[in-house]
Amino acid sequence: MITENISTPVISHKKKLSLTINGEVKTLEVKPWVSLLDCLREHLDLTGTKKGCDHGQCGACTVIVDGKRILSCLTLAVMKDGASITTIEGIGKDGELHPLQKAFIDHDAFQCGYCTPGQICSAIGMIAEGKAKTRTEVKELMSGNLCRCGANTNIIDAIMEVQEGLTNE
Repeated sequence: MITENISTPVISHKKKLSLTINGEVKTLEVKPWVSLLDCLREHLDLTGTKKGCDHGQCGACTVIVDGKRILSCLTLAVMKDGASITTIEGIGKDGELHPLQKAFIDHDAFQCGYCTPGQICSAIGMIAEGKAKTRTEVKELMSGNLCRCGANTNIIDAIMEVQEGLTNE
């Protein structure tokens, strides 16, 4: 029996990166394999962004990067060096609720609340994309964000209210 001694290099060095998080520049060092989700939660103590599946299937980890919604569990933090990232903690201004946060409350668009940060960040990104004009389109474009409690109808109601308010302004 032939055995081969193969040594695999251990990558332990950290990468320096700069991120603008909710309007504030943060410089930190992370290992190259750290996801953006883990960077936000474990290195920056921003725990509003949730870890649901860690496979990009539930949408609980949705954040806004350079104006676009992404799944932070599928993105390495080092890939977003220099990016502007908005989490649920950064969407309100001057202590006021974001219109979507208020609409979620008004429409009882959450039950356990676990998916709510990802739902709201995804909805903000979807509205900014400008592709969803109808309730059916909103439902389709929000389908990557799961609500296991069954508040989907109320979530769509809240989004439609905010979206219609924006088009009437």
